[in-house]
Amino acid sequence: MPETKMLTARRALPADAPLFLQMCRDFHIEDGSPLDEAGEATIAHVCRGEPLAPAFLLEYGGAPAGFFLLTLGYSVENGGTDGFIDDIYLLPPLRGQGLGHKAVQLAIEAAREVGIRALLLEVEAPNERAYHLYLKMGFEDTKRRLLRQVIAEE
Repeated sequence: MPETKMLTARRALPADAPLFLQMCRDFHIEDGSPLDEAGEATIAHVCRGEPLAPAFLLEYGGAPAGFFLLTLGYSVENGGTDGFIDDIYLLPPLRGQGLGHKAVQLAIEAAREVGIRALLLEVEAPNERAYHLYLKMGFEDTKRRLLRQVIAEE
């Protein structure tokens, strides 16, 4: 019987940092927000095991396939620990095969395992394909605006 390839997720290890960083660079370039020095340093930090940002490598048939990064927070509205799928990325040659759906499922399972009660994500407005995938998977459009202020260290 031929081996069936499966998409799996495992926690990123410090030794995975170069691969993880390269995939993050590719993702952020594709997303229109290239990583700066601080972003690259942050990726190295999460690969060392930052508890508030568990990082996962996706593997397909034992080979690197992408990654996702969760970030944890706390919200009264969400009943305690909440979190974001901060980034999720599947290598371009693997897209269009239903693996994106499985990658999101793996991220949801990982979120549950780390105690996240409500899972959030953001998607760039032009990315209709991802937006509709997330809706089909049970995410709700909150109709809120996500605002940000960077508070730099002095």
